[in-house]
Amino acid sequence: MISPNPAGDPPTGDPDVAAREHVRAVTRAAGSSFYWGMRILPEDRRDAMFAVYAFCREVDDIADGDDQVGEKRRQLDAWRREIQALYAPDQVGSDTHVLRALARAVRLYSLEKKDFFEVIAGMEMDTNETIIAPDCKQLQQYCNRVAGAVGLLSVNIFGDSSATAQQFAIALGTALQLTNILRDLKDDAGMGRLYLPREQLDAHGVSIGTPDEILASPKLPEICASVAERAREKYAEADCLLGQSDARALKPAVVMMMNYRRILDRMIKNGWRDLDDDAGLSTPEKLWITLRYGVL
Repeated sequence: MISPNPAGDPPTGDPDVAAREHVRAVTRAAGSSFYWGMRILPEDRRDAMFAVYAFCREVDDIADGDDQVGEKRRQLDAWRREIQALYAPDQVGSDTHVLRALARAVRLYSLEKKDFFEVIAGMEMDTNETIIAPDCKQLQQYCNRVAGAVGLLSVNIFGDSSATAQQFAIALGTALQLTNILRDLKDDAGMGRLYLPREQLDAHGVSIGTPDEILASPKLPEICASVAERAREKYAEADCLLGQSDARALKPAVVMMMNYRRILDRMIKNGWRDLDDDAGLSTPEKLWITLRYGVL
């Protein structure tokens, strides 16, 4: 197989052990709330989630990299072919750490190929240099792809693949992605992107210009507050669906939800007056949330 973006040096010794250690290191180095939520899983499930995370990092780094659009899409197409190959009847040992770790996760937890493809399609949306103020339909499609599809992969690994758990994954994925959008406004603008919905800009009388021009609008806090309210609604929907699912199996998702809810609440309190403040949580806060919602 062709390696789309080789993940580290070729494995030495036991390739499965090298693959496992690589995806663990990638996830740990990110220092994200994702890592804290996944730590409470049994080892096999945790390593499967780390493999999914490492895959997402690979394709996200392509979308956010400095290559030209055509080259980015070529690399994402290569990833699509690699994922297709994981599901081939004669699938053989994969030649990168991430692919080998993913192959094991797919085998153990019957992960759906279409969900990986949706993640890649979401990254292709990020390569569109004109993604400025998408309409609500396009924004929801984006959230479904870059977050909801990851949620669908995740609930399978967690141990609840019921229809209700899948609905929970989509609702929570939307809430998490809207929170990310509100937190990363300045970074996204630096890449020529703005994900605030067009309908909210129109409702507040803000013209569609460059991302920096939109962020400079005095109406920005009101626009962000409206998007934050939508995120809160999706968190509430996820709460409701959680009550109808296997809440014990979904504890890692609950830890993530409580981390991101706290970030959203902090941004609402700050009112988007300082876009350099990402409202991040300290390590003690993340540890407390993990213990409170994931262990106790």
